[in-house]
Order: sequence, then structure tokens, then C-alpha cells
Amino acid sequence: MLKNKLSIIIPCKNEEENIVKTLESIISKISHIDCEFIVINDFSTDNTFDILRNYSKKNKIVKIYNNETQGVGNAIKLGINKSNSEFISIMMADLSDDPKDLLNYFKLIKDENLDAVLGSRFTKFSKVINYPKKKLILNRIFNLFVKLIILSDYNDFTNAFKIYKAETLKKLEPFISDNFNIFLEIPLKLVLNKFNYKIIPINWSNRKYGKAKFKINELGSKYIYILYYLIKSKIFKNL
Repeated sequence: MLKNKLSIIIPCKNEEENIVKTLESIISKISHIDCEFIVINDFSTDNTFDILRNYSKKNKIVKIYNNETQGVGNAIKLGINKSNSEFISIMMADLSDDPKDLLNYFKLIKDENLDAVLGSRFTKFSKVINYPKKKLILNRIFNLFVKLIILSDYNDFTNAFKIYKAETLKKLEPFISDNFNIFLEIPLKLVLNKFNYKIIPINWSNRKYGKAKFKINELGSKYIYILYYLIKSKIFKNL
């Protein structure tokens, strides 16, 4: 494991309009950090893979892998396995995450010897732009429910963009989610097992190009299942 190195995992499906802009916006902010990008092509049907392949030839810190089993959760698990860095951050390919927040993440997790830094888009210091209203309402209801049921101080479990020590992620494995519910599973396991983390405000803006892959109607039951499974496992483990 390479000390003080950062792996940035980006799952990517049909993001031909966004992925280069996303990579360049992040690279421009963190050029002084020893890092690598692990981009997982999740069975794209547009020109995403060809664009990534050409881009990676010019930028050796960008490594491209094809997902082995379809699903963003499987892409994240593959990315974790491919990383050899001390720290791992997960970001999205749609330009929604603020690279400046990644700098704050990296500084905090190193300087304060944390297991994770969990960003929240919903504090008085956060800035959120063009969040779809229906999705926002459901997001707030579900995250409030999770927060209350496990008595947590965190209110944005379902957001992907966080940073972890790689060794902490290894302790939390195996992950069973194969889709977006992995973004609930990882921080929920972290909090339930009382790892050392810090919560900070982060910014978020809705995508300008392409279509969102998250489908509320299709994925809601997967989130409920992960919440039920992890709480049940924790209760019986402590009996």
C-alpha cells in the first residue's frame, strides 16, 4: 500500500459528455497530490470507453477498467480491489461533486488520522444547485429515517462522494450491494461499527449533460434491504 497516495474511484456509464470534463476539473485542483484515477466503465453503450482509452494514453494517472458484473456497486468494489493507495475517495462522473471538497477531505483524513471523512450536502454551510425536487424530498425523508433509527449525527448517508482509509474499507468488506445502495452500505457499516470519522459540509450541483442513472422507483427497495440487513446483523452480532 502506497502511503499518502490517493485513489479516486469513478464509476462511469454512458458519460461521453461529462467524463473528460470531470477528470480535468479534478486534476486541475489536485495536481500537487500523489494520486491515481480508477475509472470503471460500467457497460457503457456510447463512446465513453473509447474516450477514456484515448484520454488515459495521455494521462498515465488515469487507469481504465471494464466492470466485470453490471452495476455501480460492482464497479465500486472492483475499484477498491484495484487500488493500492492509502486513501480512497469515490466521486461521480457527472461533474456533480466539487473538487475543492476533495482537497478538504484529503487534508483532514491525513492530518487528523481519521478512518473517513463524510461530506454532507445538507448543512447551513453547504451549497446545492438544481437538486430535482422529488428526489430531494425522498432523499431528506430517507436520510432522516436512517439518522433517527441508528441515532447518528450524520444526515447524508446516500451521497457517493466521501473519502476513506483503504485499510478501513478492507475491514468493512465484504460489501453485498450491486447498485447505488453501496453508497448507503459503506458509510452505514462505518458508523454502526464506530469507526473514527468527521462530518464536513460539501457542495453539489446537478448534471448539465447526459441522463442520471439513479432510478428512484427501481432502487428504493434495495436501500431498504441494505438498511434492514445491516441493522439486523449488528443487533444479532451484539446479542
